[in-house]
Amino acid sequence: MARPDRFEGRTIVVTGGAGGIGREVCEGFAAEGAAIAVLDVDQAGVDQTAAAITSAHGVRTAAHVVDVRDPGAVRRVMTAVHTELGGPQVLVCLAGGSLGTPRDTPDIEAADLDLVVDVNVKGTFYCCQAALPYLTEAGGGVIITTSSIGGRQPSPVTGVPYAAAKAAIVGLTKRLAREVGGAGIRVNAVAPGLFLTGRLQAMYDTMPIDERDEVLGAIPLARFPELREIVEPILFLASAEASYITGIVLDVNGGRFMPP
Repeated sequence: MARPDRFEGRTIVVTGGAGGIGREVCEGFAAEGAAIAVLDVDQAGVDQTAAAITSAHGVRTAAHVVDVRDPGAVRRVMTAVHTELGGPQVLVCLAGGSLGTPRDTPDIEAADLDLVVDVNVKGTFYCCQAALPYLTEAGGGVIITTSSIGGRQPSPVTGVPYAAAKAAIVGLTKRLAREVGGAGIRVNAVAPGLFLTGRLQAMYDTMPIDERDEVLGAIPLARFPELREIVEPILFLASAEASYITGIVLDVNGGRFMPP
């Protein structure tokens, strides 16, 4: 159940904010009183998401198109968000994914590898780097990055570049948490399982039936997740309830991967 004042007075930046999970994350924070900056590569998507949030929740919003692979553009957008909404106090890095690249290694071109690494790893780094001065100025804040079950163990759904990029996010998260903790900034990652939205749904739908059965059969809870089941862990990590949690990876996968 939403708590309308949990994030009141706070500005939340969500990259990939116009995507399937991103929209729900923006909605979740807005329902609890936050001002929302929606960042994505799709102008219509960010405009529609921001307008819908303002209409539904009456909070302030900002909509910005940005390619997270461009550090200069990321810095300019973060400055614009600070001017428009204040803060930010929370950065949620959702921009990424396999981005329509092939799964199987023989089919992967150099451009595919570059795209996946540049958006997921470099893009996350650039956004964190650009947000840090504002989080520090605010006296502390929260960064939430996005790894994946595919970066935690081999996945039949995604390929080697995606696995490598999402594993790198774990290292990025832990090292950054160690570096900025003294400034009151917490850095954690979520590692979602198979949330079947957009491109991942399309990829899953094209898999042979035996592979699809294998994927579902490997999940102890025996079902795919609802979107709220990644939104609520992200809200928790951003909240005061997680005030002594930093440098962790929160696995949200129905038990398919159980770290020791």
